[in-house]
Amino acid sequence: MGIKSALSRPLAAYTVGRDRRWQAAPQATQQRLLQHLTATAAGTAFGRAHDLGAVRTPADLARQVPVRDYEALRPYFDRTQAGEADVLWPGRPLYLAKTSGTTSGTKYIPITRASIGNHINGAKDALLHYIHRTGRGRFLDGKLIFLSGSPELELHHGLRTGRLSGIANHHVPAYLRRNQLPSYATNVIEDWETKLERIVDETLGQPMSLISGIPPWVQMYFDRLTARTGRPVKDLFPDFSLFVYGGVNFEPYRAKLFESIGRPVDSIELFPASEGFLAFQDEPGNPGLLLLLNSGIFFEFVPAERFFEPNAPRLTIADVALDQQYAVVLTSNAGLWAYSLGDTVRFVSLAPHRVVVTGRIKHFLSAFGEHVIGEEVEHALREAMAQHPEVEVIEFTVAPLVSEDPATPSRHEWLVEFARPPHDAAAFAAALDAALRRRNTYYDDLRRGNILVPLQLTPLPAGAFQRYMKSLGRLGGQNKVPRLGNDRQVAEGLILAG
Repeated sequence: MGIKSALSRPLAAYTVGRDRRWQAAPQATQQRLLQHLTATAAGTAFGRAHDLGAVRTPADLARQVPVRDYEALRPYFDRTQAGEADVLWPGRPLYLAKTSGTTSGTKYIPITRASIGNHINGAKDALLHYIHRTGRGRFLDGKLIFLSGSPELELHHGLRTGRLSGIANHHVPAYLRRNQLPSYATNVIEDWETKLERIVDETLGQPMSLISGIPPWVQMYFDRLTARTGRPVKDLFPDFSLFVYGGVNFEPYRAKLFESIGRPVDSIELFPASEGFLAFQDEPGNPGLLLLLNSGIFFEFVPAERFFEPNAPRLTIADVALDQQYAVVLTSNAGLWAYSLGDTVRFVSLAPHRVVVTGRIKHFLSAFGEHVIGEEVEHALREAMAQHPEVEVIEFTVAPLVSEDPATPSRHEWLVEFARPPHDAAAFAAALDAALRRRNTYYDDLRRGNILVPLQLTPLPAGAFQRYMKSLGRLGGQNKVPRLGNDRQVAEGLILAG
């Protein structure tokens, strides 16, 4: 055992003990945080406009500050981006996190001196919880790789600006930086495919012990390793023991990823966003992610089915229930106020509060009134694959096929890139359709009434999703294809790319 892994154990025990204290008083923790946030920002432009100095309770916040998305808050974000101080939070941001929005184009999310610790400590604490739970810290003595965006930052009116993963790269603790790959020169390469080849060059022959990134891009890395050497990842990296991921549901990628590795490895799921680090998997094997209630974010939850109502209820952690779909709303020390994150979650535990990420509030399929969410199509795919064990899926998305002929009913179209296709495509499509009917009663009603006919399965050629993302200039890094859409934009782009 190396010195890093040895020293990690007492630090892990301290961190878990500290977190158990706020877990024991979740409502008081969030209440204190809300009062601190509003008192701190009362003198800002936003604070004066919304009388934050008078906000003491969640009810006050709901009365004074409406739920808004990035577009609705854009006037304040634009003032911050232009270099104005004291707009959303005292002073000027430390960074602007640049991210691509589905409806708002490029977004610039402020990261303040107060909020940077939320991003950095969240990932660090996830590793410490893992070490405490398992006693396995030897990965700290090997080489670590974080497949991320470029750490090279640009200046916007004196504010350092870049991708969140690149910003976080500048805050990797010094004791880990010596273990970190790839090199800075490789990490700043913008073209993902060129960068990937250089990463393979630098990591082959190294004692890789931890690999982190969004699953589809990690899969690309593994594919390149195997293509270069003809060997599975386990033979190339015998010390590889921990996979850390976030950004998408791991389940559709799990089978192929572990096949590429050649053996099981432990994994930790994170829930990061440019707007804040929300949760992490604190118990190996438990799919629930521990919601970080003491990390600068005050949480509200809007029932997903009521989100677009004018006066939708805004619940705190005191009000949420198990197994309900909620849209996440954040108020934070980054200067976000009743900010609609866009993600939906479902609570799987209330003591402590743990969630699973179920999709996007704007990424649902309800072209016919069915309101299908990401979690439902992912579970349907998993069920169908269990019935057809020969199948391996690389990527997929679901879109409506709206018939213009009254005599021809409409349907869903599943566009799937297979690593191994089903022996019987029609049977696999039927299994998908039946599984989704079991998951979503509205879809089942539409199918029973023949308003929708059985789904259409459209296999895509190898590499179609990568070519589509490349055509958008969004290959690699933190980018991902939406699972669902209410229009044909993504579907037609994929068909064209295929």
